[in-house]
Amino acid sequence: MTDRLYLDHAATTPVLPAARAAMAEALERWANPSSPHADGRAARAELERVRDRVKQALDWRHDVIFTSGASEAIAIAAARATVASRARGPTEHDAVVAAMGPTAVQLLVGSDGVIDPVVLDCELAEGPTLVAIQHVNNETGVIQPLGAIAARVRAAGSLLLADCAQGAGKIALPDADFIAISGHKFGGPPGIGALLVRDIATLAPSGGQEKGYRRGTENLPAAAAMAAALETRAFADEMPRLARLRERLEQAIVADGGTVIAPGAERIATIGAFALPGVTSASQLVALDLAGIAVSAGSACSSGSMKTSRVLTAMGVLEEVAGCTIRVSFGPDTSEADLDRFIAEWRRIADRARTRVA
Repeated sequence: MTDRLYLDHAATTPVLPAARAAMAEALERWANPSSPHADGRAARAELERVRDRVKQALDWRHDVIFTSGASEAIAIAAARATVASRARGPTEHDAVVAAMGPTAVQLLVGSDGVIDPVVLDCELAEGPTLVAIQHVNNETGVIQPLGAIAARVRAAGSLLLADCAQGAGKIALPDADFIAISGHKFGGPPGIGALLVRDIATLAPSGGQEKGYRRGTENLPAAAAMAAALETRAFADEMPRLARLRERLEQAIVADGGTVIAPGAERIATIGAFALPGVTSASQLVALDLAGIAVSAGSACSSGSMKTSRVLTAMGVLEEVAGCTIRVSFGPDTSEADLDRFIAEWRRIADRARTRVA
């Protein structure tokens, strides 16, 4: 398995050595941070140092609530934000759809995957609302203009929840009232994340740990590992190089008859969605997997079902194109040689498809 090529970093990315080391060190401080004795107080002091490190690494000056991941962070904000109504984008991660509930108003996006501002303004005119909009789409890499969106939301007296699982640790955080992050998307371990809160008064407390905003024993080892991963800037420093890699990949895809999803939208360097007409997503995944290359057909949470992506449907992508789309996502160590290997295999799949048609 050592010669396999992993291009599914948007699903999860390998734990960085610095994160492993930090977690191992923190495991020596096994006391409960909420215990009143000296051991617990020492663990608490370390947890607060880790919290400050996360704030500094993310350039965030407000509250940080440690969670088990972005899904829990989203669920906390969706359930306890102190406004009555809920609205969400149509291309949100399944965790947002579930957390915001069936009564949440669904907004619209254009063919570029960007939220329609007119529809957003209409919803905001109805009264204070928690609006959930993903910063970076996990299937297409499309970046929402959250600066402009946040201004609209704030002017209407509403609150903005940004799912930043795919952007945190890679690009600057957006202006938002609540931000959800997930450690395993940028080199930390799975099972740790955070809810960043601009004004804690906009979130109803639940009791328990994390200053009364999240129940459960704090996971100091995983939090320390997440902080260490952020501090490496492993992804952030590689983004310009990865942008050049993705541009080269897309040129090759188009040259071989493929289609780039949302080519005109601003997109993160680490994610690309590509369609190969006439070859289903499932067939591409199988062929690439047999060749030792790991990609996905969209979100790791739903790709196993192989249903047509609701993200692509919301963008108006034709079903025959959406059904032939895969996601390729880069990590900080993805290289030119990796790209050459993927392109060569993509071309073999495309050539076989053309031969069958002929």
